[in-house]
Amino acid sequence: MAENRVPPGQVVTKTYPVLSASSVPEIDIKNFKFRVFGAVENPYYMNWEELMAMPRIKRVEDIHCVTHWSRLGDEWEGISMKAVLEKAKPKGKFVMQYASTVGYTTNTPIENTMTDNAMLAFNFNAKPLPKEHGGPLRTVIPELYLWKSAKWVDALEVMEANKPGFWEVRGYNMHGDPWKEERYWDVKESVSTILKRVLNVRQHKDQDGESKQKQQ
Repeated sequence: MAENRVPPGQVVTKTYPVLSASSVPEIDIKNFKFRVFGAVENPYYMNWEELMAMPRIKRVEDIHCVTHWSRLGDEWEGISMKAVLEKAKPKGKFVMQYASTVGYTTNTPIENTMTDNAMLAFNFNAKPLPKEHGGPLRTVIPELYLWKSAKWVDALEVMEANKPGFWEVRGYNMHGDPWKEERYWDVKESVSTILKRVLNVRQHKDQDGESKQKQQ
C-alpha cells in the first residue's frame, strides 16, 4: 500500500517541484568529463561515451524531498554507481558528489552510494532526464532524502573521513535517512530557523569585512 512507502512527515504529490540552490546550467555532453578520485586505487576520468558504456540499471523508485513531498513509482534508468566506484577500487567510507558547473556538493556513506539501486541517472520515465531535474546526469540514491542525489553531477570523491557538502554546512543532516526524519542537525529545528542562522552568520561576516576595511 502507498502509505507503507511514505516516510513520516511526507506528503505524496504527482507534481515534480523544481528546487535548486542555483540556476539551471547548460551542459554539453560533447565536452562532458566524469571524474572519480580521492581515496581510491584507480582514479580515472570518463567522457560521456565511456560513461554510457558502463553497466546500466533500470529501477522503479520512490523519492522523498526534505521539504516534505514524495513521488512514488517513477522509473529511473542510469549507470550503476556501484560499478563506477568498483572500477576505482575505493578505500574510503564516504563519497562526496560534485556538480562543478554550479558549485554543489553533497556527502553520502559509501554503503548508501554503492547499493544495487544507486545510479547516475540519465532517463526519467523512459525519457531523457529534463535539465531542471538534473539532466543530463544526476545521482539517484533512493534510500536517502533527495538533496543527497546531486543534480548535474560530474565527479565522485571517495573520502576516508566524512565532511559536509553544500547543504550540510548550512544545517542539513550529514546522513539524511527519510525514515528516521534525518532532515537537519537538530531534528526539531525548522527550515526557517536554519535560514535565520545562516543569514546571521553571513551578516556577521559582512560586518567583520566592513570593520577591517575601515581599519585599513
